[in-house]
Amino acid sequence: MDYVSTRGSARALDFRGATLAGLASDGGLYVPRAWPTFPADEIAAMAGLPYAELAAKVMQPFVGDCIAPERLLELTTQAYGRFAHKAVTPLKQFDETQWLLELFHGPTLAFKDVALQLLGLLFEEFLKDGDQHLTIVGATSGDTGSAAIDAVAGRERIDIFMLHPRGRVSEVQRRQMTSVIAPNVHNIAIEGSFDDAQAMVKRMFNDTAMTDRFRISAVNSINWARLMAQVVYYFAAALQLGAPHRKVAFSVPTGNFGDVFAGYVAAQMGLPVERLVVATNVNDILHRALSSGDYSAHGVTPTDAPSMDIQVSSNFERLLFDAGGRDGAALAEQMRGFDAARAMQLTNAQRDGAAALFASARADAEQTAAAMRWAFDNCGEVIDPHTAIGLHAALESRLPQGVPMVTLATAHPAKFGPAVEKAIGQSPALPARVGDLFVREERYDTLDGTYEAVAAYVAERATESRR
Repeated sequence: MDYVSTRGSARALDFRGATLAGLASDGGLYVPRAWPTFPADEIAAMAGLPYAELAAKVMQPFVGDCIAPERLLELTTQAYGRFAHKAVTPLKQFDETQWLLELFHGPTLAFKDVALQLLGLLFEEFLKDGDQHLTIVGATSGDTGSAAIDAVAGRERIDIFMLHPRGRVSEVQRRQMTSVIAPNVHNIAIEGSFDDAQAMVKRMFNDTAMTDRFRISAVNSINWARLMAQVVYYFAAALQLGAPHRKVAFSVPTGNFGDVFAGYVAAQMGLPVERLVVATNVNDILHRALSSGDYSAHGVTPTDAPSMDIQVSSNFERLLFDAGGRDGAALAEQMRGFDAARAMQLTNAQRDGAAALFASARADAEQTAAAMRWAFDNCGEVIDPHTAIGLHAALESRLPQGVPMVTLATAHPAKFGPAVEKAIGQSPALPARVGDLFVREERYDTLDGTYEAVAAYVAERATESRR
């Protein structure tokens, strides 16, 4: 298996190269040259496997010869051994149609752990021979930062620099990042939005003054390996609900489009997915793009679902590439136009390709709160605002009879306690394993929202590496 850039001009890489690179040298995102597929009987045979075994089977075609199957199973077993629930991503029933896939049983209480616990091990696996050093630079709207930091804190040969928008993440999210006191962890609060932080990260990948000195990689979902690991829980949920003999739909709270694109990948691999519902808050660029073809960035509105307070969804480029005929040169030109104007129209091919599987919905603050109340009043379930946006979209969807709808629960409700309490009148408690979070020491630096300030900070503290 090799990987090509969505923008067409970067050289193809194997799985190891794509994992360590993160972003392609032409500014594009890596995708497999072709989608591997499983026949129905092979998917059926996966039913009942422990999560680590399922993960190794689903991911092996993407890994290819870079990691032997038995070693990949060792890595998945280690990665998912830290989760607080034996099922890793347990499925709960709301009613005869609606289901909830809990993705927050990892160390930092968010779905990002499912991928990042493995990605940290993959980095270590690929760096263990030789004297290479990796400099991870990431941007977070809340959950990626803490999950990535937990995955690589204290690891040799890795430094991590994580940018978050000052004052625009929840207190729990911030503390989960800034209370990890390790010499290779550097937290940076920037003045600005997540989109500003993400733009700085992308710019650094194309700054030869930085890339000539440091081996820079990514933990955001622009890194293919992270997205690959998220494909697995779509298989896990669908198998429990009758796949491959029954279609399943998913509603996904969506900011950067990586989580829902993993569902698209699962469908390309042969999983019978009826529909993927892209659920957004009032920062609804993806809803507008999928419903009318209008991909134009407006100002970011802060909400109680900060991980979705995004206007530029990096992973959407992967869908545009695949649905639009995999023309890298045409997509590169299209994205250059978007970068200049902050607006573009999807082509007919892109719209038609997306419409074959995707639908979308938007939830405002009251609709989000109403979904939290619905889950609590009808099912006794406490959910966070992001999950509630997904549930709102799920409840609004119209599916063929007999098709179950699975909402992805992306974060533990205690990460957003004030918003949950405002909606249902009860404040969720932090799990005991992180119950001391509010007494831990914090450490982070605040920088102006300029690329120059961030690049200078990284250059002063990172370790240079030979290729």
